[in-house]
Amino acid sequence: MKTVRAALAVLALTSLALAACGDDDADESAEGADAGQPSAEDSPEAGDDTTTTAATDADDADGAGDADGDGGAEGDATGAGALFDQLPGEIQESGTLVFAGDSHPPYRTVEDDGSVTGIDPDFQAALEEELGVDIEVEIASGLPDILTGMLAGRYDAFNGPVRSTPEREADFDSIVWMTTRSSYVFLEENAADIPDSDALCGLEIAGVTGSVTETQVERLNEWCAAEGVEPATFTGLADTNATILAVESGRVDALATTETAALDIVDKTPDIYGYVTQSDEQGAGVDLMALLTPKGNGLGEVLLAAFENLFESGRYDELMDTWNLTSVSLDAPMYNPATS
Repeated sequence: MKTVRAALAVLALTSLALAACGDDDADESAEGADAGQPSAEDSPEAGDDTTTTAATDADDADGAGDADGDGGAEGDATGAGALFDQLPGEIQESGTLVFAGDSHPPYRTVEDDGSVTGIDPDFQAALEEELGVDIEVEIASGLPDILTGMLAGRYDAFNGPVRSTPEREADFDSIVWMTTRSSYVFLEENAADIPDSDALCGLEIAGVTGSVTETQVERLNEWCAAEGVEPATFTGLADTNATILAVESGRVDALATTETAALDIVDKTPDIYGYVTQSDEQGAGVDLMALLTPKGNGLGEVLLAAFENLFESGRYDELMDTWNLTSVSLDAPMYNPATS
């Protein structure tokens, strides 16, 4: 059973709690072709990010586990995994890995009781089986705090999905397990003003600070400038919760997130929100989304091997299918692709 310690007070909001489908971009903080089609990324970014009006109640998804590991390994995983002997000695002794997390539905939804539901708990349950240790999740206030916390030794890893870049790979080992594309969510009452992604130019757009969405808005603005129209303005906020609230309050016109997260929001509240997706012409491209772990902690290659086992066994495909992420899945994980 996985123990979840929520270090951040959860935003208690009173609107709809959505059932998660299957990437703010915490990077996103989910940072592509992120077109997870829950009824038909995600946002994942990293850059591109709960229990808000547009948040996700992920434990309703078919086959989904929760923060206690339901749907994954039952009981104490310690010492059982095939890769246990490859873990650093201190991890073998403690029997626990500490993963950082942020509020980023549908990847991680922090419930009112502090438990975490969503895609991440399911993947962590699968990793527990491979590694033979428990994975605890500590919720942080955003990607910058997560990155500095890992470097300070507070967290062993962060499953993101976060964009893999040369700068990040200078400090972290990166295990890429999906791709993403950015989408923009707005109030449905404003849909006539935002019929397509071309209309994003000149708007106020919120996104998670340091996430893939920040980079995607920069690319969008290059296209806007080439078209001779006013660029969008990016407002960086701590997490997806904050970006949703900014849209609800009218502080911004739209929020940037992964298409998976956008679909999750819109499918569960179709009368409240709409979305458009950034095109390749507007610089969307494909961003590689990764788990990060600090270099030198002895976990990079072991976690890579765990993901390789998930891919080879078919467990990865099962999880991606459960969460409607097959359109952003990979044939194999990649290790430090930005610098290798």
